[in-house]
Amino acid sequence: MSAKTIIIIALIYFIVINIIASLLAVVDKRKAVKDKWRIPESTLLLAGLLGGACGEYLTMKRIHHKTRHAKFMIGLPLEFTLHIVIIVLIIAKVAN
Repeated sequence: MSAKTIIIIALIYFIVINIIASLLAVVDKRKAVKDKWRIPESTLLLAGLLGGACGEYLTMKRIHHKTRHAKFMIGLPLEFTLHIVIIVLIIAKVAN
């Protein structure tokens, strides 16, 4: 597989997982407002860890959801930093 293909696949993955993580945050917010069954926090954090931290964090800030929970307001940016490191390592590996 060429370096360009690997980078494109990684980019598509991060776009898709960020959309999914953002949608999970929106659905959880709607369920919270309607006092219905909620998406577990562990699922929201896992979606962030799997690559959706940036989109999920920005969405949560935008819709004012879980902004008082340190595990989200600190954890998601830390996960995003981890993703940046992983992306840089992948690019460095592929470039060699």
